[in-house]
Order: sequence, then C-alpha cells, then structure tokens
Amino acid sequence: MELREQSNRAHNTRTAEYLLSNPFLPDHGEEGLAASGCSCEDHGEDGQAHPALRDPAGRFVMARIAGSGLSAAAFMWPALAAMSASEAASAVARQFVELALGRPEAEDRDEPLWTTANRVALELPSVRLRDFSRAWNGPPALICAPFALHHANIVDFAGGHSLVEALISSGQHRLWVTDWRSANADMQFFSIDTYLADLNILVDQLGGRADLIGLCQGGWLALIYAARFPTKVRNLVLAAAPVDVQAADSPLSRTAQETPLATFKELVALGQGRMLGRHALQVWGSTSLETDAIREALQSVEPVGSPGLRALEARFRDWYEATVDLPGTYYLQAVKCLFKQNQLARGCFLALGQRVELAHVRCPLFLLAARDDDLVAPAQIFAVEHLVKTPAHHVRKITAPCGHLGLFMGRTTLRDAWPRIARWLALPDDCSTRISPHPAGTRASSRYVG
Repeated sequence: MELREQSNRAHNTRTAEYLLSNPFLPDHGEEGLAASGCSCEDHGEDGQAHPALRDPAGRFVMARIAGSGLSAAAFMWPALAAMSASEAASAVARQFVELALGRPEAEDRDEPLWTTANRVALELPSVRLRDFSRAWNGPPALICAPFALHHANIVDFAGGHSLVEALISSGQHRLWVTDWRSANADMQFFSIDTYLADLNILVDQLGGRADLIGLCQGGWLALIYAARFPTKVRNLVLAAAPVDVQAADSPLSRTAQETPLATFKELVALGQGRMLGRHALQVWGSTSLETDAIREALQSVEPVGSPGLRALEARFRDWYEATVDLPGTYYLQAVKCLFKQNQLARGCFLALGQRVELAHVRCPLFLLAARDDDLVAPAQIFAVEHLVKTPAHHVRKITAPCGHLGLFMGRTTLRDAWPRIARWLALPDDCSTRISPHPAGTRASSRYVG
C-alpha cells in the first residue's frame, strides 16, 4: 500500500498499477500479454501474475516479450518513468527494464566497413584518426563525425552514398575523419572535455589549423572546439547540428526535455556506467527499416526489388544495427547541459575549464540543414549565425530537401550540396568570392530543390 501511495504521489495511478502488476503491463494491456504468449486469463483478480510468468526466484520473466520481434522499449517506458518514484519502486522498475532490454553482453563486435581506402594516422583511447588524403597540398579538413548511436562510417557508407567520396571528388584532397571508438568499461568516465582534448590533439596532428566539418552531434562538439580554440579553425561547416534546442521543436529535443534525468541515469546504470548503443536504439531509434524508408533516406535510384537496392538495403540494416556505446559521463552531460538546459546557446557551458563563448567564433561558417529532419529542426542549427561573430558576408546556409540521414548518405544531397561546400572550403582565406552579393548586415542563404 505504501509503495502504491509513493508511486501515485511521484507519477500517476497507471504508473503505480504498472509497478504492482495490476494488471500485468496495463499500459499495453492485452497486446503486451499476447506478445508474450499469454492472455488476460493468465492473471487472477488480485492482479498477480500467473506463476508461469515468474522464474524460480519469483522474478517476472519478460524474455519472451523482448524476443518477440516487438520493441522492448514500448513495454519498458512506464517502468523507466517509475524509476524516480522511490528507492523501492525504482528497484521493481529496474527489473522490468533489465529483463526487457537485456543485461550488458560481452563485447565482441566486428569492425565497421569503410568504402574508401584509408589508413589510421593516429590512435587515441577515444578515437582513431582516419586519413583519406589523396594529396599533400592544400589546407587539411577534418570531419567531426557524430558520436551518438552509430559508427563514424556513416560518412563513407557506400559508393555513391559516401560524404568522403563526394568531398574528395570535388577537390578536397586532404581529408581526415574522427572514428570515435565505442566505449568500453574503462571509458565510462570520459566526458565532453575528454573528447575536446583529443580533438585538439587531432588538429595538432594535422598541423595545428584545419577546416572542421561537424555532423549532427559532432557538430556541437566542433562548434565548442572552434569557440575554445578559434585560431585553430580556418573554416567551420556544421550539418544538422542541434545547437540551440529551444529555437524550434523536434522529436529529439522534446524527448530530452520531457524525460526525467533520472531515467537517463538509470539507463546508464543498466549499462554499468555506459549508455549501451543497443539500448539507445530500442529507446530512441526512429528510422524505419522498411525498404521504402531506406530507399528514401539513401535517395537511391535503384528500382524496388532490384539486386542493387537489395544490396544497399542489407548494408544499411547492418550499419543501422551496429551501434556504439557511449561513456555514461559524456552522455549524461550532453543530455543535461546541452539538451535539457541549452547551455551552449545560453552561453553558460563550461569546457576545458572555461565558459564557452560562441562570440569567439569569427571564422567563415557554412550551415547545412535538412528540410524534413525529424531529429534536428533547421532552426536549431541556423540559430548559430546569431550566436557567433562571423561577419555576415562569410556565412552561408543551405536547406536540403531530405531527412536527417539524407544529409550524409543521400545520393542527391551528396551530389548537389556537398560539392558546393567543398568548393567553398577550397577558397583562399582572403578570396573576394567569399563575399555575399547580399547587402551588408544580411546573411547569405540559399535553398535548392531536388
């Protein structure tokens, strides 16, 4: 009775009922029971689960649910919400989540596939620096790949769907990529500072000054770096980077805002100090793996049912399901400081011992957004132009007619948008063609329609 009252105070009646299995999985009712091979008849009037749903120790057995092909996340959300109700309630809810998601497994993963020839130029505990260079003249460019859910080979997915390939073929012959390592148990305390410090080492490896191309979550990291080390960044390109999450609503920012921080902490605890990628995929993964959705994301010209599309589809599924694990400290810092408190845009985020002042960023800036992005609203990245001190005539913006993944993998976007960025990067520092034809005080902006 006391547990029910505590849960009611902290959340609501349905959460309390969920914790006490009255009935089992009430938020999903008969569908949840059917998925586990059971029915409402398996439960008594007192709301207690049938003995068949318990193991010899009396714990609920949800393995059949998790292995049914349905999303385990759908079954665990009420439990995640209940974790902050009380210590006793948290312990009960934790059992549900552990059984639904599974406990951490031994790490035995294949290395991700890369399409374009490269070599590892430097290895650090957090990252490999991959060198795709084809020449030794010209300024170096470093792609700061996302470090959120999938491997960095998102930038080199397949022939015709490779950002690396698009940049090299457009004249960017000195090109490197941050290949972030999936976090092992020893990396659980790595923080955003850890990755900034290692990014600084990579830039020094390239000569101490480079063009930075920050993608998605790698975008806010690149922006923070440019603010902390402004003399080390020649040009800054940001694509689908969630910087000012209050500038517009998006499913990602909304979920981060509405989910209690205690929930994120419990997910990290379930990963024994890390946010396990397979857990994150079940909770946050939104991209459909249906053939039409994959074809749309890749902007493929291959006919439906063709061998070429089937090969791309299989490769995409393998890439999508091969997740990376994140250090718990880094993950919780990003959730709390960047997504919940919007500290970067508000000017109160601390990095490497100092407050990050985006006004220190004065280098040429290119912003790329996806019109149909279901993760990062275009306004969240375009807000950057008002936060930095880059002169108006050195700012470029493009809105591409695609979704989030289409910016990095889509054939049309790679053909139309990224060559323009490569040519912009190749301009000399003092080139007059950087200057916008727009009147002083306005921002250069362009849109194209596929």
